[in-house]
Amino acid sequence: MSQRKQAATNDRRPKVVPIRMDATFFFERAVQSLDRYHYDKALKYFRKAVEFEPENPVNHCNMAGILSEMGRYEESNDVLRGVIEQIDPKMTECHYYLANNYANMEQYLDAEESLVLYLENDLDGLYLDEAEDMLELLHFELQRPTKITTIKSRENYYAHDKARELLEAGHFAEAVKILEEIIERQPDFLAARNNLGLAYYYMGLFEKSISTINEVLEAEPGNLHALCNLAIFYQHSNQEEQLRILLDRLNKTLPIHPEHVFKMATTLGIVGEHREAYRHFRRLLRTGELSGEPSLHHFAAVAAANLSQYDVAEKHWKHAEKLDPNSPVPQFYLRKLEQVRRGEERAPTHYHYHLPFEEQFRQWEKDPGVVTEALKRDPLIRSSFFWALRHGDRNTKVKVIQALGLVADDEVIDSLKSFLIDEGEDDELKRVAVLVLRSIGVQDTLHVTFNGKLITLESRRRSEKLPLWDNVWQMILDQAIEGMQGRYDIVQQHDMMTLWVDYLSRVYPNVPKLTKSMGWAAALEYWTAKMHRKTVTYTDLVSRYGVSQASISRYANLIDEACGIREKLDLTTPSFP
Repeated sequence: MSQRKQAATNDRRPKVVPIRMDATFFFERAVQSLDRYHYDKALKYFRKAVEFEPENPVNHCNMAGILSEMGRYEESNDVLRGVIEQIDPKMTECHYYLANNYANMEQYLDAEESLVLYLENDLDGLYLDEAEDMLELLHFELQRPTKITTIKSRENYYAHDKARELLEAGHFAEAVKILEEIIERQPDFLAARNNLGLAYYYMGLFEKSISTINEVLEAEPGNLHALCNLAIFYQHSNQEEQLRILLDRLNKTLPIHPEHVFKMATTLGIVGEHREAYRHFRRLLRTGELSGEPSLHHFAAVAAANLSQYDVAEKHWKHAEKLDPNSPVPQFYLRKLEQVRRGEERAPTHYHYHLPFEEQFRQWEKDPGVVTEALKRDPLIRSSFFWALRHGDRNTKVKVIQALGLVADDEVIDSLKSFLIDEGEDDELKRVAVLVLRSIGVQDTLHVTFNGKLITLESRRRSEKLPLWDNVWQMILDQAIEGMQGRYDIVQQHDMMTLWVDYLSRVYPNVPKLTKSMGWAAALEYWTAKMHRKTVTYTDLVSRYGVSQASISRYANLIDEACGIREKLDLTTPSFP
């Protein structure tokens, strides 16, 4: 035989490919059998898969599924209970499989029990639609509704609805807490992340709001709500180049859904694109769906006024007044429009259906109760005050802090506490915020950043809640702080503020006439020095405060009579003459 024939003969040896007999092999064979409706073979292969991987719950569930298809419900349930009790209790879908089997066996009470376990414990909700159909069946068969505490897979949606309600009510800190928890549980819940960015914005936390909205756009670049929110954030943080690029994109977008049209229109108006904004507002008014909303006519009027279409603006504000006769907003802007026509005022750019912030302050100075009620009731007004707390000038911030003290709810307290630890805020403003917090009865420990250092302020006295903080009270406090500057640390200054609030709370409403404010300020320093065992002389106090020793003595005695400082300090020296 030639060498070539010998080589050919050798090459004819069979090439054997070994079959790997593992769980995957038998799973694939089972699936093939299922495709041919060979249930007996499929069951045999799934049993083999279980033998190779007994700790894999999926193999057991597959086997239970085949048994159920074959009508062997009891055997299927035995397997499913074994998965839950011995292999993986987190396989909550097994409860749904059990419920399905029990329903097929007409054991409806057992089916109900298993279905409730599924709904209340399953996070993913894979069989939620089927479960709701089964609930209807059980309602019919048992002649009563099934009691369910919660549907686990929908908890985030329920929580999101609650957060939206809080946002609409102006309770931004509470909404933030819920939304952050939702996102931690479900990072891909973009609506919640969008609203979280909005809540940060309402609280004046720009960097966090922009960062959060960008996270939404990374996941869904065309998300219209996120794009609109980002445009407003860019404008208020003076990021003009980024805003211009974004507006080019928005102006090329034509939203269809009314909610999206409204969002686009208000956004374009807020950032100064009045012509495009008015075009979208007109689209909404023509459809009729929102034509009965006074706020929509107000927005359209603002856009028209900025386009010098004053007759059109007047028509819209008059229509808003007709729809909402009790609101001061349309009347205010109709008066403003007359000034705009005469060239005395610029067209308003306030795309919110409430009075401008400056007008709210003017009303507050006339009647504090008006703004107090508005702050409690109107989330947009609340948001404007929180905004001013972060971004107003110093005088505005002082007024905002005092105004928020009138409301004194948890949202306000949280905002003022957050203000105290902001390194970028003025230390004097923080003293006002501390004073307001103490005056409204906040007695817990306060953390304050002064001169770049975090200080802890313990509450040493309990004060009753005071009414509106009086300007004279504040003036005395400011004078005392100025006189103590450089001589007392921030904790000692805080004790002086607490003493002043404590005194006023004890004597209110019979507060004596505070005509000699410097004398009161000197008396406050006197008692602060005594409380901290610091040496202070009358000569020094008279020199620095420019008042007589007799005045200081008199006011110090009045403070002591109300607060009992001498007794608390166990001072044995006689009282002032």
